[in-house]
Amino acid sequence: MDKIVNMPTKEETLQIISDLAKQQAVTKEEIMTAYNQGTGIIPDQILTKKVSVTEILYYIGGGVVFLGISILMAQNWSVLGFETKVLATLGVSIMAYLVGILFGQNTKTETVGSAFYLISALVAPIGLYVIFENAGFDITGPGIQSLISGILFCTYLFSFIVFRKNIFTLFSIIFGTWLFYSLTGLLAGSSPYFGSSKFYQYQTLIAGLSYALLGYSFSKTERAPLRGFLYGFGILGFLGASMALGGWEPNQSIFWELLFPVLVFGTLFLSVYIKSKSFLVFGTLFLMGYILKITAEYFSNSLGWPLVLVISGLSMIGIGYMSFAVKKKYLSSD
Repeated sequence: MDKIVNMPTKEETLQIISDLAKQQAVTKEEIMTAYNQGTGIIPDQILTKKVSVTEILYYIGGGVVFLGISILMAQNWSVLGFETKVLATLGVSIMAYLVGILFGQNTKTETVGSAFYLISALVAPIGLYVIFENAGFDITGPGIQSLISGILFCTYLFSFIVFRKNIFTLFSIIFGTWLFYSLTGLLAGSSPYFGSSKFYQYQTLIAGLSYALLGYSFSKTERAPLRGFLYGFGILGFLGASMALGGWEPNQSIFWELLFPVLVFGTLFLSVYIKSKSFLVFGTLFLMGYILKITAEYFSNSLGWPLVLVISGLSMIGIGYMSFAVKKKYLSSD
């Protein structure tokens, strides 16, 4: 007959933890780890990986290599043959990718491998441009732009599926964004409305919102280190496009001018809920920008404008203090 195990009550469990803490037999970190394991939450210290100076130098070095290749191609473009161009671009990209795989097999050299992946991702578009241009295609058109970005997006998405590395997730997002802009431009065709700045603003609005949603979906997974990048660029694009859609007098959009403060205050509220400093900082800056825009737009020609500016300045001081207080109280550990 199975023995019945009586589970301790909540009060008994807390008393046991208190007694163990008094005896210094258990640490706060161990308790939090056990709690997170029970709830399925991945601890922030596992999610957050600090980038060292050495790692930064690796990525800077990769960027310098790309810059050198770009300058070499620009200076000798007219004298280099097609095969040489392909070898110096797409060939270098493939070799850098393979070297990245080689270094990525060892945890000690994994960051060096990421630097080579960076070189590969930066040089690959140039190589594809060379191939399509030599084939007689218009490489500036949205069709070829969509094809090139689609090839790169699929390549790095497949790489992520195989190797499960965050850097491939990042490249997939970047090339996926490029694909989104070029493909929507292709589908829009030659319509005068879709060729206007308004269309680009709506594209940026959607892209920014997508980035923010991706950041939130990654927040409690192994891809959480990308959260800051996605939140920052996402909310910058979303609020920037929203403010731009409001326009300027006499062509302003009343709908977007009325909606924008709702979006900004929603961003400030979400900054606490998702613990994002990017949401707080950009929400605060855009709120200040909105106040200046409205006062300049509607009060610049009135005698009350100086008074409005004074009130606006005091409002900004209040907003700045509120932002500081929220950051200190809710986001100090983020």
